[in-house]
Amino acid sequence: MANIESPLARFGINSYAYTLDHTAEQFLDKMATRGVSGVELMIYPGHLWPKHATAGMRSGLRRRAEAHAIRIVSLNMANIDVNIAAASEDVRALSLDHLERIVALAGDLGAPGVIVGPGKANPLFPMPREELMGHFMRALERLVPRAAEAGTRLWLENMPFAFLPGIDDMLAALERFGSDEVRIIYDVANAYFIKEDLGYGLRKAASRLALVHASDTHQTIYRHDAVGLGSVPFSSVPPVLAEIGHTEQVMLEIIAADADSRIEDSARRLIAAGF
Repeated sequence: MANIESPLARFGINSYAYTLDHTAEQFLDKMATRGVSGVELMIYPGHLWPKHATAGMRSGLRRRAEAHAIRIVSLNMANIDVNIAAASEDVRALSLDHLERIVALAGDLGAPGVIVGPGKANPLFPMPREELMGHFMRALERLVPRAAEAGTRLWLENMPFAFLPGIDDMLAALERFGSDEVRIIYDVANAYFIKEDLGYGLRKAASRLALVHASDTHQTIYRHDAVGLGSVPFSSVPPVLAEIGHTEQVMLEIIAADADSRIEDSARRLIAAGF
C-alpha cells in the first residue's frame, strides 16, 4: 500500500534515472515502498524493452503494478534514439517499427499514453519544413490507428531539439492532421529552455493536455535536473493547472545519480511551490 504521508504520493515518477541499474519490476517495487501511485516507464534495454518482453513478462509486470496499486500512466523513450522525421527512409522505418512495438506494449500494460517526439531536423542543414512535416504526418497516419487498436493513445511532447519545439507549432500541426486522438504532454523544463511562457503554453495545450512533466533547467544548458538546481519558475504552474482544470498527477522526470534523495527533495520543493 502507498504511504500517503510521503511527498511522492502527490506525483508520478518517471523511471529515467533508474534505467541503468533497475529493471522495470525493481523500479515498481522501490516506488511502492516510497508512496508512489503513478509511474512513467522508460523504454531502455535491460530496464524495459519491447523486443525482450515476452507475453508472460508483460502480464507479470502489469500484475505487479496492480498489486502495488501503482498506475502505469505512460511509456516513454530516450528520443535521441528515434527520429520519425529523419531524412533517411531507413531511420524513419526503424523508428516507426520501434514505436509500434512500444504502442503494443502500452496496450498490454494498460498504459493510457505513449510519449512521442515530432522528429528532429539536421541542425546544420535542415531539410525544408514541408518535408519534415510530411514525414511527421505520415508517421501519425501509421501510429494513431495502431494506438487505437492497442487501447492507448499517442501523447506528443514539446521537445527543444524537435522541429516543432513550441506549443503553437505543435498545435498547428495537430490541427492540420485533423484528429483529436493525439494528446499533448507538456514538459515545463523543455518549454522554459526555449523561453516559452509556461502559463501561455499550458493554457494553449489545455484541450489536449494529458500530462505535465516537471524537472529543472537553466536556459543556457539543457537539463532535467532536480528542482532547485535550475531556474524554472515552478510556482507559476499550479494556478494555471487549477485554472484549466488539469488534475492528473504531475510526472517528475528528474535525472540524477542520487535519484532517491533528489526526487524526494524535488517533491518537497514542488509542494512548497504550490503543487
